[in-house]
This record gives sequence, structure tokens and C-alpha cells, in this order.
Amino acid sequence: MSRVGKRPVTVAKGIEVSLDGTVIVAKKDKLEKRLETHGRVEISIDGSEVTFTRIGESKESSAYWGTYRALLNNMIIGLDKGFTKSLEINGVGYRASVSGKVLNLQLGFSHDVLFDIKEGLEIKVEKNIITINGTDKQSVGQAAAEIRAFRPPEPYKGKGVKYTDEVIIRKAGKAAGK
Repeated sequence: MSRVGKRPVTVAKGIEVSLDGTVIVAKKDKLEKRLETHGRVEISIDGSEVTFTRIGESKESSAYWGTYRALLNNMIIGLDKGFTKSLEINGVGYRASVSGKVLNLQLGFSHDVLFDIKEGLEIKVEKNIITINGTDKQSVGQAAAEIRAFRPPEPYKGKGVKYTDEVIIRKAGKAAGK
């Protein structure tokens, strides 16, 4: 039994949740998010709570039960508060700047690295901290991972792009000869 699927999803104030066949539609102001369940779970909406029920007794049914509950919960949190990821740039001459819909990264290569900011994301740069905001948890995390992948932190001096809460375990350099 899924421990995640058992709990109901509490809908925050100002967010409207409705059912359109097998699609769950969540709206807040002009933003609208849709979750297609393909009829794999039963959905019931009672006021400000949404509950999911398994259709069968198979492992696959239990997995879908918890997955769709978690996806809807992330949609509600995204519409209510949004999601944020922060990256830190370390290194001499390493810089970032935003111009329009493009993040320009100078990461020690012979050329600048350009990252196109996707629809629904907002990227801010303050000194050496890049902050990514958005309503979709998956796209915020994916953008952060793609930016980090341009220059992952190295273990000797810690140069590169890392998450602000990430700890880089340092290695000792070469030992002096005799």
C-alpha cells in the first residue's frame, strides 16, 4: 500500500480544482495546469480536498496511486507558492548575467555559454548566485541540472557551478616530493 497515495491533497485558497474526464485541471488566476491520469486511478474532489483511489490490487496500480497524488500536490504547491532552486558559481572570472530570455555564463571556456530560459521560468542573478523560480517543479529542477552540467564543481579547488546547499568534498592536492 502506498503511504503517499493514502493522504488527501489539500487545495490551497484561491486555487480551483476540477475534473475533466480523466484530466485534473488546477487554476489560479490566469495560470492553468493539467494532469492527465489516463484512467489509472479514481479521483474524488470534496471541497478543498482531492483523494485518489486505486483501481486494482496490482503493484502498478499502487505505484500510479502514489505518483498521481504527488504530481497533483506539486501542481498545487507550484500554483500557490512556486518552486525555487539556487546555484552558486565559484571560480576566478566565472560570471553570469541575464539578458532577455537568455542566461549568459562565463565559465572559463574560450566562449560564453548561452542558456535559453524556457517558458514559465524566471532566472535572476545576484553576484555569484543564480536563482531559478517557476510553478513547475520538474522544469525548475531540470533547468538547474542543465546549468550545473555546463561546469560541475571539481574536487580540488571547488571551481564550477554547484547548488547552494551542496557540499563539495575536497581532495588533497599532490604531496611535495622528497
